[in-house]
Amino acid sequence: MFFADLHIHSKFSRATSKEMNLETIEQWAQIKGIKVIGTGDFTHPEWLKEIGEKLTEEGNGLLRLKEKYKLQIPESCREDVFFILSSEISCIYQKNGKLRKIHLLILSPSLKDVTKINHALSQIGSLISDGRPILGIDGKELMKIIMDISSDSLIIPAHAWTPHFSVFGSQSGFDSIEECFEELSPYIYAIETGLSSDPRMNWRLSKLDSITLISNSDAHSPSKIGREANIFDTELSFEGITEAIKTKKGFLGTVEFFPEEGKYHYDGHRVCGVRLSPKETIKRNYLCPLCGKRVTVGVMHRVEVLADRQEGFKPPQAIPYKSIIPLQEIMAEINNTSVQSKTLSNLYFKAINNLGSEYDILLNKKLTDIEKFNESLAEAIERVREGKITVEPGYDGEYGKIKVFGKPSPKNNKGQKLLF
Repeated sequence: MFFADLHIHSKFSRATSKEMNLETIEQWAQIKGIKVIGTGDFTHPEWLKEIGEKLTEEGNGLLRLKEKYKLQIPESCREDVFFILSSEISCIYQKNGKLRKIHLLILSPSLKDVTKINHALSQIGSLISDGRPILGIDGKELMKIIMDISSDSLIIPAHAWTPHFSVFGSQSGFDSIEECFEELSPYIYAIETGLSSDPRMNWRLSKLDSITLISNSDAHSPSKIGREANIFDTELSFEGITEAIKTKKGFLGTVEFFPEEGKYHYDGHRVCGVRLSPKETIKRNYLCPLCGKRVTVGVMHRVEVLADRQEGFKPPQAIPYKSIIPLQEIMAEINNTSVQSKTLSNLYFKAINNLGSEYDILLNKKLTDIEKFNESLAEAIERVREGKITVEPGYDGEYGKIKVFGKPSPKNNKGQKLLF
């Protein structure tokens, strides 16, 4: 069994950390507990050149970082990491009288294949300006091009519910997979649920029963790697991973953000600081109560519109998932400090050195073992595992605010004290 985060971005993508290089990506994959990590951005010429220089193909559709580029890793989480060639493409086009904006995640099995794909896509638009290129092409036509070049490549609608750039987005998406991909719909085996939705929300659409629900971090900085991921029980190979996605055999589920923490979960208007539930939005005729402008319709609302099942429905064949709060966020709350602070960084790596990778701590480590390290952390992780958290849902580009202990503050709860 292993964890795979198939969708990240490189330093060549806009609004992405310059630390998103192959060395640091591999380092943080180990810290998090990720066995297979996407390269991201293989469509970018300079990034692909770097991939060719620093990674070696293993002969199974996966790649590894050359030994001379490896960074120091705490022994507690030192593991082999494999890369899978991945990229995200933004398609902006007119279809059926409406402007469409969808993002597609591409997984490909070899440098030879992605080189051919890049050559074909460079005839459509610029690949150099952004690691996630914007192409004026129908998503179905893009799919045709890629499948004709590399039949083993997998095309997956990225963050499928995000309002502005997704297949089901409220602003510029579609009402079904079939409306978007037409005769190629049978080759859409999976959708990426995105940070603002989880499998439970997607189970409400019967048309998605045959679709594998995958989750990835879409990380723009190293510490965000693994905030969502997939759980596989297959051989370590491109074919093993993609066949599991296609058939659901060997696909054990996903690790999820609490969707309320996602920045498009609820409806709202960020400029006015207005957050609305779907019912409130409908009651107010989709208008901001402060300025009167139309609010951004979030993921929960969009699911409600397209769903043909009641909330709480669970299909018999549903694949399970686990919800987490990133370890740094948990520790920041306990210590009443910022996630970005140097103090928090030191505390985080002390926990990693003593207890193992982040996923091991959050999902597998016995609470008694964590308690020996620190009682407060053990209590917090127990609450997260049981779903005993409070959250203010995210909206219109604002992340939700999630609390393990809620109010009163942690120091007033049993066993709470500053770590260390």
